[in-house]
Amino acid sequence: MAKDNNQNKSKLNPLWIYGAVGAILISVYISGNSSIQDPSKITTSVFNDYLDKGFVEKVIVFNKTEAEVYLTEAALKNPAFEKAIAKDVLGNKSKGPNYFLDAIGNDETFQKKLETAVTENKLKEYNFVPKSNWSDLISLLLPFILIVGFWIFMMRRMSGGGGGGGGQIFNIGKSKAKLFDEKNDIKITFKDVAGLEGAKEEIQEIVEFLKNPEKYTNLGGKIPKGALLVGPPGTGKTLLAKAVAGEAKVPFFSLSGSDFVEMFVGVGASRVRDLFKQAKEKSPAIIFIDEIDAVGRARGKNNMSGGNDERENTLNQLLTEMDGFGTNSNVIVLAATNRADVLDKALMRAGRFDRQIFVDLPDIRERKEIFEVHLAPLKKVENLDTDFLAKQTPGFSGADIANVCNEAALIAARNNKTAVDKQDFLDAVDRIVGGLEKKNKIITPEEKKAIAIHEAGHATVSWMLEHAAPLVKVTIVPRGQSLGAAWYLPEERQIVRPDQMLDEMCATMGGRAAEKVTFDRISTGALSDLEKVTKQARAMVTIYGLNDKIGNVTYYDSSGQNEYNFSKPYSEETANVIDKEISDLIESQYQRAIKILEENKDKLNQLADILIEKEVIFKDDLETMFGKRPFDKNLQEETTL
Repeated sequence: MAKDNNQNKSKLNPLWIYGAVGAILISVYISGNSSIQDPSKITTSVFNDYLDKGFVEKVIVFNKTEAEVYLTEAALKNPAFEKAIAKDVLGNKSKGPNYFLDAIGNDETFQKKLETAVTENKLKEYNFVPKSNWSDLISLLLPFILIVGFWIFMMRRMSGGGGGGGGQIFNIGKSKAKLFDEKNDIKITFKDVAGLEGAKEEIQEIVEFLKNPEKYTNLGGKIPKGALLVGPPGTGKTLLAKAVAGEAKVPFFSLSGSDFVEMFVGVGASRVRDLFKQAKEKSPAIIFIDEIDAVGRARGKNNMSGGNDERENTLNQLLTEMDGFGTNSNVIVLAATNRADVLDKALMRAGRFDRQIFVDLPDIRERKEIFEVHLAPLKKVENLDTDFLAKQTPGFSGADIANVCNEAALIAARNNKTAVDKQDFLDAVDRIVGGLEKKNKIITPEEKKAIAIHEAGHATVSWMLEHAAPLVKVTIVPRGQSLGAAWYLPEERQIVRPDQMLDEMCATMGGRAAEKVTFDRISTGALSDLEKVTKQARAMVTIYGLNDKIGNVTYYDSSGQNEYNFSKPYSEETANVIDKEISDLIESQYQRAIKILEENKDKLNQLADILIEKEVIFKDDLETMFGKRPFDKNLQEETTL
C-alpha cells in the first residue's frame, strides 16, 4: 500500500514555483510601496505651524536632510486633513506618513525644535535614521525582473519544455537525438524482424561495415554515406532501425525529422550541425532520421513559401553535412519515409543516400513469419494454422498483423477463453477491416431486405466471374459505417490486366444491380461501391493507358509536382473524352452485372433469404447453391455497403 501511496502523490509542478516567486516579488513590491498616493510635501513654515498646534505625532528624519511627518489621530479626524490620509493598493487607509518635508534646513536647529516640542508635549516622538534604498531599488527593478522571468519561462516552454539539453533556452539549438550504445538495453535484433529479407541483408551489410571495415576497404570499397528506407506505413522501417541499434556495436543516434523544426530562425540548421558534431566525436556512428520528409521535401515546390524559409535552411545544412568539405566518412545516415516522391533530388543522389531500400508490404510467406513472431507471447491453442491466417490477411502490413494478434487476444479474454483460437483471429480481422459490430442498430425489415439483396448481388456476381475475387464471408450485421459487408480473397497479383479489372468492377457493381433487378429501383447504399469503381475506371483511362480512345498515354506524375499545379495536363476536349470513357466503362459493367443477376435471379433471392435468416453466410453456402467455381483460385478483398 505504501508503494501505491507514493505513486499517487502528485509531483511538484514548476508552475507552482514560478507562481510562488512571482507572489513574493509582488508582495515585496507592495510592502515597499504601501500606498499608491505619495505623501504631500509641506514647507518648513507649515510644519512649524502644525507642530505648534500639536497636530504632529511622530517625525522620522532620514539622512539629516528630509523628514516624514505623521499626524495624530485627532488631527486626522479633522476634515481639513482629509487629503493627508493616503490609501494603499487595496483602498484601505494607510498608516502614514501623512506629509513629507524634503528640506529641514540645519539639522541641529531642527533637532532642538523637535526636542522642545517633545518637552512641551506637542510631539510624541522623533527619530534620526539613515535611509535604506532597498525599497526604491526593488520598486525600480521589479517590473524588469517579472518581464525577463516571463520571457525565459515562455522560451523554455516553446523550446521543448522543462530541464534537459533541449529544454533550456540557451540549448535550443542543441540536437534532440537520443543516443543508444552498447550500454543501453536494446532488446530488438534482426531475429525479431520477420520477412524483409532483402532489406535486412543491405542493413546488415552496413552494420558489418562499421564493425569490420577492413573487410571492404582492403578491396578498395568505401563505406556508404546513407541508406533510405522507403515503403508504405507499418511495413517495419522504424523496426529495422531499432534492430540496427540492437545489433550495432557503435553509437546510434535516433530522432525524427520534425525534431529539427522550430519556430526560431536558424534553429533547425543549428541542430543538424550539433547532431553531426556529436556523431563525429563518437565515430564510427549511425544517425537514424525517421520521417525525413518533414525536412527533406523538395525545395521550391511549395509556391506559398519563400526560397529562404526555415525548413529549406535545415535541408541545406543537412545536404552539406552529408556530403560537404570535411565530412567524416565514418558516420552513416539511415532515414525512413513513406513519401519518397516529395524528397529533394539533391538528397537522393549518390554520395548522400547511396542506397534506397524499398520495404514493401509482406507477401503470404512473409506474413506467416510475422504472425509467428507476434504469436510467440500469446497463449494460443495448439496446432494453430499460421498458413491460414496469412491467407486471410493479404495487403496487411506488419503493424496490421501485430494489431490482429492483439485484438484476437482481447476478444478471447472478453469471451473468458483460456487460449486464443482460430475464430478469435477471424473475428479480429473482421473487427479491423469492417469495424465494430453494431447489433443494436435499428433497421427496418424493408431496409434489411434491401441490404441482404445488395450483399447477395455482390456474392453472386463475384462467384460467376473468373477474375473476380471469390467469396469468403458475407454479413448484413452493421459494422462501423457500413450496413453490411462481404469479404473476398483476392489473388495477390504483381500486374493486373484489363479483363481482371473489368471483372472486379462488375462484381463491385453487383450490389446496385441486384437492387435494380429485384426492386426495379436503386438506393444510396452503393456509395462506397461507386467510389471504388470510379477510381478504378479513372486509373484505367488516365494512369495505366488501358483505354483505346485515349491510347497509350498516362497523366500520372510520379514526381508529385502536379500537386502544386492549378491546370490539368490535358485539354478540355481530352477531359470530355476522359469523362465519357470513364462513364461508359462503369455503365457497361453495371449492365453486365444486371444481365448475370437476371439469369440467376432465383438463386439471388434464395441467397438473400438465407442472409436474412442467418445474417452471415460463408463460401460453403454458395458452393451448395451454385456448385464449385470452375476457375477457383486463392484470392482477397472487401466490398462494403
